[in-house]
Amino acid sequence: MYYTAQETEKAILVGVALQSTGVTYSQMSEYLEELSFLAETAGAETVKIFTQNLEKPVHATFVGKGKLEEIQAYVETNPVDMIIFDDELSPTQLRNIEALFPGIKVLDRTNLILDIFASRARTAHAKTQVELAQYQYLLPRLTGMWTHLERQKGGIGLRGPGETEIETDRRIIRDKITRLKEELAKIDKQKIIQRKNRGKLVRVALVGYTNVGKSTLMNLLSKSDVFAENKLFATLDTTVRKIAIKNVPFLLADTVGFIRKLPHHLIESFKSTLDEVREADVILHVVDISHPQFEDQMKVVNETLAELIREPKPTIIIFNKIDAFHYVKKDADDLTPMTKENYSLEDLKQMWMSRQGNETVYISAVKKDNIEELKEKLYHIVKEIHSARFPYNDFLYQDYNETENRSEAEN
Repeated sequence: MYYTAQETEKAILVGVALQSTGVTYSQMSEYLEELSFLAETAGAETVKIFTQNLEKPVHATFVGKGKLEEIQAYVETNPVDMIIFDDELSPTQLRNIEALFPGIKVLDRTNLILDIFASRARTAHAKTQVELAQYQYLLPRLTGMWTHLERQKGGIGLRGPGETEIETDRRIIRDKITRLKEELAKIDKQKIIQRKNRGKLVRVALVGYTNVGKSTLMNLLSKSDVFAENKLFATLDTTVRKIAIKNVPFLLADTVGFIRKLPHHLIESFKSTLDEVREADVILHVVDISHPQFEDQMKVVNETLAELIREPKPTIIIFNKIDAFHYVKKDADDLTPMTKENYSLEDLKQMWMSRQGNETVYISAVKKDNIEELKEKLYHIVKEIHSARFPYNDFLYQDYNETENRSEAEN
């Protein structure tokens, strides 16, 4: 596993439009933009991007021989610290490509995401989850790697009869994975107890693609100081805050952001984190409407939610960052077809309001635009669930509304 240094490293990105998977060249370009953002988040600077169209990956090197020669020619004349592939490389592919580029780190998308998660993990829970995912990723890729990953014992007496150094490393990692899983099992039990101790309060979960503004919105609604940054995966740990709107209390959870091609090991490791989504009564799906591919991002989130949640839950789709939305007005005599850039915010509202079966609201968490509208929608949904669980508290809502009405009348 490679960890980025503090100084900026220069990276080459490699993307392949695979016809066998239905990925078009246009989609691949969008994925590479995201990969560049991932590299920037990890501390690297993208200096060159190489692309290729293939029916399916080349078994030995993922990309074709000619493309590798093209990359080699660039590396020979330009300073490069790492080569990052947008897809996960098999152990064989990784080993063969590393042999062609001695002294240059070769990473795939999964390795890069794991590196970012490792640098972002703050609590013991998150660190354990990330470490487990790293070892699971590393285990099949040990061939040719002669590091022993923080051995606790000396070399003498460590190997079994006839055991090779690679086999020893594998055994050490398997033991480490077993211990990490045991640690996570204990932490998960503690988390379950914590959730039970919260009682029957209504639970609301913020979900969405990474970097759509969930933590900023969390801070705004809960008046807390959850870490928020314009980088991918700014927060990994689920943060839960108890808040109230018009005397109706509920728990609001900020969860880890989703992303395309999220490594399977991470999904498995972060199951307990995603339990907050499974057990939520209400889902707040935050979308960055200023992003050119926000519809694709919504699809990724919806597909992930479909795997986590079997029965539909009350959902509010929150289109965030309306302050950053860019609209290009077409000339009156322009007869070319409309594109996303030519839809105004009002056009998009009409489109989404007519197609979505969920509540929808357009806000700017940074500018605090339309936050009251969001609170009002959330209040009515939470109140209905809360009053069903605590019917004896109905008089609280009535007293609050009567007080509020009197205040408005006096004003």
